[in-house]
Amino acid sequence: MKKRRARSWRITVPASTANLGAGFDSLGLALDLFLTVEAAESDSWLVTALTPELEIFPSDETHFIVEVAQSVAEMYGKKVQPCHLYVSSDIPLTRGLGSSAAAVVAGIELADESCGLNLTTHEKLEIAAKYEGHPDNVGASLYGGLVISCQTEKGVKLLPLAQLPIEVVTVIPKSELKTSDSRNVLPEEMTFKEAVTAGAVSNVLVAAFLTQDWELAGKMMKQDRYHQPYRKKLIPHYGAVEEVAGRFGAFGVALSGAGPTIACFVEQEAGEWLLRQLQQSFPAMDVRKLTINTTGSKVELLETDQMKARPSSL
Repeated sequence: MKKRRARSWRITVPASTANLGAGFDSLGLALDLFLTVEAAESDSWLVTALTPELEIFPSDETHFIVEVAQSVAEMYGKKVQPCHLYVSSDIPLTRGLGSSAAAVVAGIELADESCGLNLTTHEKLEIAAKYEGHPDNVGASLYGGLVISCQTEKGVKLLPLAQLPIEVVTVIPKSELKTSDSRNVLPEEMTFKEAVTAGAVSNVLVAAFLTQDWELAGKMMKQDRYHQPYRKKLIPHYGAVEEVAGRFGAFGVALSGAGPTIACFVEQEAGEWLLRQLQQSFPAMDVRKLTINTTGSKVELLETDQMKARPSSL
């Protein structure tokens, strides 16, 4: 019997910033930093890190992306053909830019392609949200653009909004902040009155984005009651970044996800000016101007000769 020709794919998943201030665990925005996984079917699992920062992760089937792919395949009674994965990423790790969410999405996409699951984007979202615990980052990485979502015991509901004429300048500290540490500072309970106010602020933030009322969006970001009042204490430079960003054109400033990255939101064409000012003011930080990714995750089937020549190990 003739052996089936080995298949190869390129999986590209964008980074994301979540919460956008008051939209705690429900708002996500896809950004143009990417996790890229080139997968070539093989006899056994091997993961080659093409980005030095990723060399800390396992190179065998215990790699997180592989574990997600195998787990998703098992949900549908399938088994993923072992692959040699070449993984690269310009998404900083543990900085609040959705690196773990991107890895989850990459694993789901690999299982979907390898096993021919033909999952819809929403089915992928439901699976991804179970891994992450909330749909904001994974939703943005899957759909692209701004996503507004909620997760209940009945599943995930999500509304994507692809086109937003804004840019995001991120101020990324050299030190990392684990999401678990950032979660531990949050209160376990809120009073009913405080919850009502927090929900109202979040609702108006969403309305401001939908109507492109950027000034109002910035005010609502600042009035968040859910997480920023507690997490900002872990980011000593937050106030200084907020002050400089506001002085040079940002309409809003918010923690990116759980932090420590600070996202500064600005209208299109104004990002370059803000980038230069923040770079001058915070030379010890990694300051980047990012645009909104509108495509979400993508999978390309590669011909054998399209696979780049790769070393077997670094």
